[in-house]
Amino acid sequence: MIGYRVKSLREERKMSISELSAKSGVAKSYISSLERNLQKNPTILVLEKISRILCIKVDALLKEQPDKVMDEEWMEIMQDVMGSGISKEEMREYILDRKNHSF
Repeated sequence: MIGYRVKSLREERKMSISELSAKSGVAKSYISSLERNLQKNPTILVLEKISRILCIKVDALLKEQPDKVMDEEWMEIMQDVMGSGISKEEMREYILDRKNHSF
């Protein structure tokens, strides 16, 4: 059922298999096989690559009831942040700094 969840989440985001493949670095044929349940045992590395692009946690692909996913706008913001080269630590520092200086 992992493949069904990948396909469902990909389609919710109006993303083609080609686009998911290009952004994740996972072969288009592999994603297609996964979505059609021909490939049933993807590695954690593959799941991490796909889940990062879909803006979900890996365990959301593994669970029967996935956690709530980010809305479209948040997903776009997070993809922009990830593509900008800002590290997770730099982002955390920025957020904490903003919290500490809120009025």
